Amino acid sequence: MKIKKLTALAITIFLIGMSIILYLFNNTENIRIDTVAVNDITQSLVKQWNDLDKLDLPCLEYGLDYVVLDNKGNFIGSTREGLNENINSAVNNRDTIVDILLDTKVLGKLIIYNNTNELWKQHRDNLLITSLLIVTFTTLFCLAYGMYIDRTIFRPFRKLQAFARHVAAGELDMPLEMDEGNIFGAFTESFDLMREELAKARENERKASQSKKELVASLSHDIKTPVASIKAVSEIMIVKSNSEEDKKQLGIINSKADQINILINNIFNATLEELQELKVIVGEIWSTELYDLIKNADYNNRAIVSIIPECIVSVDSLRLLQVIENIISNSYKYADTSINIIGNIKGQYLELEFKDYGLGISSEEAPLLFNKFYRGKNSIRKSGTGLGLYISKYLMNKMQGDIEYKATDIGFALILKLRIS
Repeated sequence: MKIKKLTALAITIFLIGMSIILYLFNNTENIRIDTVAVNDITQSLVKQWNDLDKLDLPCLEYGLDYVVLDNKGNFIGSTREGLNENINSAVNNRDTIVDILLDTKVLGKLIIYNNTNELWKQHRDNLLITSLLIVTFTTLFCLAYGMYIDRTIFRPFRKLQAFARHVAAGELDMPLEMDEGNIFGAFTESFDLMREELAKARENERKASQSKKELVASLSHDIKTPVASIKAVSEIMIVKSNSEEDKKQLGIINSKADQINILINNIFNATLEELQELKVIVGEIWSTELYDLIKNADYNNRAIVSIIPECIVSVDSLRLLQVIENIISNSYKYADTSINIIGNIKGQYLELEFKDYGLGISSEEAPLLFNKFYRGKNSIRKSGTGLGLYISKYLMNKMQGDIEYKATDIGFALILKLRIS
């Protein structure tokens, strides 16, 4: 409502200013000659023509300035100095020129001075002053009006723009501050209510996600106990059984229990990693201890380990064992061949290459190998979650190392890079 009133006031001021300028143009003082006075002056000059040099010029009471010339154009007299004293200058000034006649005889010329230039100069000065005043006032009003518009419209919109950036960036704790009486009050209040509701929804989503992760972690941990019991019982039964067929079936049960255990560990570790609770404690060990870690992971005795160079590496033995178990179990599952393990020192890293001789993977799949939940084409009809190599990558990075895929002509190869202390 205020903006409408101010706009109407601005238009009114503009129209008034234009009206004043038009009035000044249309009311320019016109120069009009009093013919009665001119005739009276002419007749008076005729009466005292021969005595003009002795007498004062007549009819001064009319207030007209004039010059008298003889019939040859010679100057006889004037009401004051500074008037046009010849025909040419009088014509240039647009003065009124009248013949002084005695019957039909021309005695001389009467030049009535026309002060047009002075009047126009005065008129222009008045017009200029009036225009400057109108322009100055209008400019000041526009500046004040612009400041008001900026304060009441553009500044709130800039605040809304900054507020929208904060909301887009997820900063939902910052309220939208607005001045009291702002014309966008209800609008901005709705935006602030939206922010509060988004903050609540985000917090509820975080709690739900946290609860889900904690549930998955808890279930994964709880399932490990009965699986361990199944594995222990199957191992005892294998030892006590005298039937080869029973031993074979119990061996399958034991192998499946191992697979379930690995899957549970992967899900559990992935959940802990998302909860940022997957602890990695890096220490220093001799590279000779890697033989034992590989042996513990190679429960089918298919790994062939070449000489590993002696050095001290920075690792978490427990987490490194998880990585090695994952690599070897994947080789069992997808290749079912022997595994060659070769150690080399390259720069600041001890590199362990694990190579099997299965079908391997295509070059298109290689960049996706360490993505979460990704499973290759050769995983069809194979159990798994696609978390093993993802978790292994995460653990190796935590130990300041890495795990990489190596392209080979035959089989599949992974390289563990262990940082040398």
